[in-house]
Amino acid sequence: MQGQMEVRTLGDSESELQRWDAFVDGCEQGSFFHLSGWKLIVESVYRHKAHYLYVEQNGEITGVLPLVEQQSKLFGHSLISTPFCVYGGVASADEAVMTCLEDAAIALGHTLGVDYLELRYRQARNNPKLTEKCAHSSFGIPLGEDDEKILATVKKKQRAVIRHSLKNDLTYRVDQDVDTAYDIYSESVRNLGTPVFPKAYFRALKETFKDRCEVLTVEKEGAPYSSVLSFYYKGEVLPYYGGGTFGARALKSNDYMYYQLMCHAKANRDADHFDFGRSKDDSGAYAYKRSWGMEPVPLHYQFCLIKGDALPNLSPNNPKYQLLINTWKKLPVWMSRAIGPFVSKYLG
Repeated sequence: MQGQMEVRTLGDSESELQRWDAFVDGCEQGSFFHLSGWKLIVESVYRHKAHYLYVEQNGEITGVLPLVEQQSKLFGHSLISTPFCVYGGVASADEAVMTCLEDAAIALGHTLGVDYLELRYRQARNNPKLTEKCAHSSFGIPLGEDDEKILATVKKKQRAVIRHSLKNDLTYRVDQDVDTAYDIYSESVRNLGTPVFPKAYFRALKETFKDRCEVLTVEKEGAPYSSVLSFYYKGEVLPYYGGGTFGARALKSNDYMYYQLMCHAKANRDADHFDFGRSKDDSGAYAYKRSWGMEPVPLHYQFCLIKGDALPNLSPNNPKYQLLINTWKKLPVWMSRAIGPFVSKYLG
């Protein structure tokens, strides 16, 4: 019989972090984004305040809730689980523990005076204190036993694109080259009008998650055209930050990249599932992922207004940000890399 629930705050000692991660590793609801490494990253790279809560019963952790406080004049004051991550919220197998931690997060939000609390759940919740806002879906697909079976799971039209890419004399390498991944990714997001993260963030991901973080880069005649930084956890590969240069489209190197990542993850990392992450509903990325034969699974992000009077709308489609986006697309890449980190730290 489990004892009284005690809500505690995670400290920074190695033993505490290891204890937290051991729970996440063994909890079915625990995702890569619940790991304590994210606490270290958001505090060291972005200087945000992390509030990692957990419930302890009879000396055992029975639930965890990573929370990060963000505050800016432009984007408001928030408490999020977890920024820079597609999944979050409470990880626990016990409904009472989940509610306890959600209530603790709401109380913390009031103490901090935030505008709102955001919990990035994959599953639906029934806490009446929370309001659901579904604007994103996740995508994924099981990985076949070999390269041909992986290709066979892709929709016919997209399969033809991949076959075309295989004739373009492209090569790929898998390593820890986060600098190349960052350079390509930063150019790609600039073209979309989105501020890029600092290079220190990519380096921190590699240093923190070590062999769970890997880069695949596509080249032609030694020149890089596409690159993706991926995570590995619980039998899944999660391509997280990917992009291509101006010449990538003609070579179809992004399509080649994701296919080769699937094959590599299966053959060399023993992964059995490809998690293509989230996309905003009805966006271009949403349509692209569907073209691979992946069906959207709605995400159940939960919110609680604390001091704010409306749910946040940080979507690129928000007219409030259109001038900024259109201006950003015209910036030189070097300038977008210099200015972007000052804005992107609040857009996770």
